[in-house]
Amino acid sequence: MIIVHHLNNSRSQRVLWALEELGVPYEIKAYQRDTTTNLAPAELKAVHPLGKSPVVVDDGRTIIESGAIIQYLLDRHGGGRLQPKPGSDAALQHLQWMHYAEGSGMLPLTLLLYTRRLGDAAAAPLKPRIDGEIANHLGYISGALGDKPFLLGADLTGADIQISFVMEVARAFRRLADYANLDKYLVRLQGRPAYQRALERGGPYSMAA
Repeated sequence: MIIVHHLNNSRSQRVLWALEELGVPYEIKAYQRDTTTNLAPAELKAVHPLGKSPVVVDDGRTIIESGAIIQYLLDRHGGGRLQPKPGSDAALQHLQWMHYAEGSGMLPLTLLLYTRRLGDAAAAPLKPRIDGEIANHLGYISGALGDKPFLLGADLTGADIQISFVMEVARAFRRLADYANLDKYLVRLQGRPAYQRALERGGPYSMAA
């Protein structure tokens, strides 16, 4: 049985969603953020030295990093679902999106999160660059999505699940107003039955800024 070490209001929610889309049985070991610091509890250090979530344990393997976890689940349990045919041009695009979400897309949003905690005066020197990079990346995603239902076309893939967190954080910071197709895209993703089942399993989930 797959065990998901799941932290509330975190990237691990999309791991639950991927498992629900695949219909793979799993168990949740739930953790709650510290209400003062908003950090993960110390108990997660016993699961993995970084003390972060998500962590998945499957058949004696411990896997970290949401992109790697989702790719592992698709390869081991997907049976060809939620990803393009290996070796195809679409598979290369899928691989790029899987890495892009955290490697590039989340960076300016994470910087915004942390600089806001410093206060306006301290954050002011970085604000123009951060705002510019957020617009740059959202514009890129918007252009790549176009009027397609999903990033790679008509069908949901792991890339959509992986990029969903970027969309949720961007919306929490009210950055989707200028990107109508991205706003509709996120509504489409969150309306999927598997996404809703994941919310029921994972508990309250909010990306409020």
